[in-house]
Amino acid sequence: ESDMPLRQRNDATPHRVPRRDRYRLQLRPLNPDHKTPGTKDLVYLEPSPGFCEKNTRLGIPGTHGRSCNDTSIGVDGCDLMCCGRGYRTDTMFVVERCN
Repeated sequence: ESDMPLRQRNDATPHRVPRRDRYRLQLRPLNPDHKTPGTKDLVYLEPSPGFCEKNTRLGIPGTHGRSCNDTSIGVDGCDLMCCGRGYRTDTMFVVERCN
């Protein structure tokens, strides 16, 4: 799994460029700063559905109301999981018995 932000990964998504031969499509990156995909590269021709908002048709629960890690920069981090909407922090004190 990549730590690259979603926006940057989507910029790297190639798109189809029509050529004279309509049966042979040449792939070029959407962002000209990225390299052209090779024959062994995995290429997505359609954008992935968003995961921030609930979409029952696609079985996406959305991220509203989920717990996140305020200090993480990974996929469990609040900045990424809350999709820029902001978030509320709660402080919990847990008392445990030591053995």
